[in-house]
Amino acid sequence: MNVPGELKYTKDHEWIRIEGTFAYVGVTDFAQGELGDVVFVEIETVGETLKKEDVFGTIEAVKTVSDLFMPVGGEILELNPLLEESPDVVNKDPYGKGWMVKIKITNPSEVNDLLSPDKYTALLGA
Repeated sequence: MNVPGELKYTKDHEWIRIEGTFAYVGVTDFAQGELGDVVFVEIETVGETLKKEDVFGTIEAVKTVSDLFMPVGGEILELNPLLEESPDVVNKDPYGKGWMVKIKITNPSEVNDLLSPDKYTALLGA
C-alpha cells in the first residue's frame, strides 16, 4: 500500500498536499482500493467555503457511493478537470493525477490535527 511521506491524512482516507495557503485533496490508495473501480465523482461545491469534515462531494464506484470530507476548512477553488471524462484516474494515480479539489486553506492550524503517514499507516493496521 502506498502512503507518501510528504502528505497528511484523515481518518476518512482523504489526503492533503499543502502548498503554502493552498492545498490539493484526494482519496488515498487504500480508499480507492476499497471502493473498487471509480465510475463517477460529483463535486458541486466549487466556490464554496466549507468547514473541516464537511462533505465536499461524492465518489461513486461500481459497488458503492461514498462522501468526500474536507481535511481542513477552506474554499474550494478548483475541481480536477480530468475527473469528468476519466474518473478512473483516481484508481490509477490517487496521489497524482487523481486529485479531487484545490482549496485555499482558511485555518492553517487545523493541519496540525491531521495524521502523519506513520499514524495513517497505523490506523490501517499495516
